[in-house]
Amino acid sequence: MPAFSAFDGTTLAYHESGSGSPLICLPGGPMQHSGYLEDLGGLSAHRRLVKLDPRGTGDSATPDDPETYRCDRLVDDVEALRAHLGLDRLTLLGHSAGTNLALMYATRHPARVAALVLVTPSPLVAGIEVTGQERLEVARLRAAEPWFPQAYAAFEAIVAGTGTDWDVIDPFFHGRWDHETRRYQASQAAARNDEAAAVFSSAYDPPATRKAMAALRMPVLVLAGEVDVNTPPVAASRLAALLPGAEQAVLPAAGHFPWRDDPSRFAETIETFLKTAL
Repeated sequence: MPAFSAFDGTTLAYHESGSGSPLICLPGGPMQHSGYLEDLGGLSAHRRLVKLDPRGTGDSATPDDPETYRCDRLVDDVEALRAHLGLDRLTLLGHSAGTNLALMYATRHPARVAALVLVTPSPLVAGIEVTGQERLEVARLRAAEPWFPQAYAAFEAIVAGTGTDWDVIDPFFHGRWDHETRRYQASQAAARNDEAAAVFSSAYDPPATRKAMAALRMPVLVLAGEVDVNTPPVAASRLAALLPGAEQAVLPAAGHFPWRDDPSRFAETIETFLKTAL
């Protein structure tokens, strides 16, 4: 397993697949190991995927200092990976909470980033909130699904602050809810470091981040899923508006893990963007 030493001596692992120009992949969770990214819908046929296991997850070691789980501290892990790979500049793909890390790295090391791909991005680093009503509006797009009535009732209760049936609303995070997707969803909890996740976003400074984002000039693709209740397209659009010249794409009928819902369109959308941007 390829590995390198982080800024504090913690040994971090990464997983490679495919060939060609490297695409550094930062998983979400937050603080979930990179296995759930799979081959990103076949993107490995076009790019050399380098998927980082964040410290304390997957094959990476647990640090001595839990404060190093903070997103702003993880920026140094990405920089150490860049140096280890011998790259002058990185092409970065972040998913969900991993987009916060990608953006923090880009704002701190703009000259080191060739392009950014933000997949169903969490907008929290920029202080963008997603309202419960925006989530429910997206959820209602699934009204024809057989599981919808029970799941929507649970979702309404959660938004109202009276419900806690989080497992019942799992189907809303995926473009389809079949046996394979149920298996995939069930594997998610064990892949995340909950202790690390609780620390991850503790040092966000949205005003400073928004100001730094406005100065970025690298090509950026913000990719949303049409039926993603975690990051509704309207929220992804608000994030994209903070990035000069960012391109936006919405994958029809896709949820929070769009490479699983429409692999071919997902990979084609990103590869087309990167061929133009780089």
